Amino acid sequence: MTPSNPKWENAITRIGDIYQKRYESRSEFERDYNRILNSAAYSRLKHKTQVFFATNNDHVCTRIEHVNIVASIAKSIARSLGLNVELVEAIAFGHDLGHSPFGHHGERVIASIMQEEGLNNVFWHEKNSLRTVDYLETLSNYNGEHENLNLTYAVRDGIVCHCGEVDENAIKPRNEFVDLEKINKGQYMPYTWEGCVVKISDKLAYIGRDIQDATIYHFFTKDDYATLKQIAQNFTKSKIKLKEVNPTSLIYELVTDLCENSTLEDGLNFTHENFLLMNQIKQFIYDKVCMNKRLEYFHSYADLVMRTIYKVLKEYYCGADTLKALKKDTKVYTKMVVDFKKHLIKYSNVDIDYRARKKYKNKIIYDINSYADYKQAIIDYISCMTDKYIMKIYNDLITF
Repeated sequence: MTPSNPKWENAITRIGDIYQKRYESRSEFERDYNRILNSAAYSRLKHKTQVFFATNNDHVCTRIEHVNIVASIAKSIARSLGLNVELVEAIAFGHDLGHSPFGHHGERVIASIMQEEGLNNVFWHEKNSLRTVDYLETLSNYNGEHENLNLTYAVRDGIVCHCGEVDENAIKPRNEFVDLEKINKGQYMPYTWEGCVVKISDKLAYIGRDIQDATIYHFFTKDDYATLKQIAQNFTKSKIKLKEVNPTSLIYELVTDLCENSTLEDGLNFTHENFLLMNQIKQFIYDKVCMNKRLEYFHSYADLVMRTIYKVLKEYYCGADTLKALKKDTKVYTKMVVDFKKHLIKYSNVDIDYRARKKYKNKIIYDINSYADYKQAIIDYISCMTDKYIMKIYNDLITF
């Protein structure tokens, strides 16, 4: 993506203004990268699940390592193909900012709660990442005022379109300049080649690292290792000659294959053999890791934790007097009540004067007189939590 690209003006469009300096050396996409990197949502990724919940092992991947691995892979591909590395980096660092606590299972729990509560919004982490960068994350400007991130269209688009299956027909960017808030899950390919690169890199990142982490926790039997080895050795027609499937060799070979076989005309593409290799490894991970019974116990715990917190906060609602109701319990559930009060004040019309004193210039997204808005506020509050934080909040609820 360069200024000569016909999509350029659309790509750098922002939904709101950001402060301007007298001399700005950074590109539009580099500014987006810096804004994401300095956001609280990015910092929280270090305590959010990738695959293994609330890990205490310093060597097991959390969401922040995953994001960094995606960025590393995507930048390598972008450099090889002559794409905009700054745009790729911004999308990669922002693509999972809206991931819920407890990984994809937490995502399913929130989606289920929203359906049960009759909320119109459908929860999926790509869309919630867009909501996070558009409405929930703020940075202070030169006047100390809290403003929304107001990222460029190309970065926002890459975030909301980063998931979905990578099929054998190759990936090419779409031409339509669409309203990103109206996108349905899996509806569109990204608007830019850079977004397409991040989409593929996301898949490559987890098929490598998930095997490594599962090995640490002894998820695999001798037969499983033999199966992995056989998957690699079956592809004799492929240029990939793996004695074993490990993250370093696998990602290197697949990235090389992608770069050698991608063209403007045909799109981003793997060879047939390596596409099958990648999908077989993905299926192996799904069967042996994601569906492993050892994770079922934590699924039940995650359900209990998230639903309990939602239920408790929901009971405080009493329209314009909600803050008063919350204030009564600040000494009972100190952390949860105080933090949720701050969330309501910052993003709703419940106390306009206080917002002014705190210099909150971000968009108001909840009407305190709307019960549906209040329930959405709880959903947003929970979805921003880390594994570590939500477990602390829950323990505060059940400990005397």
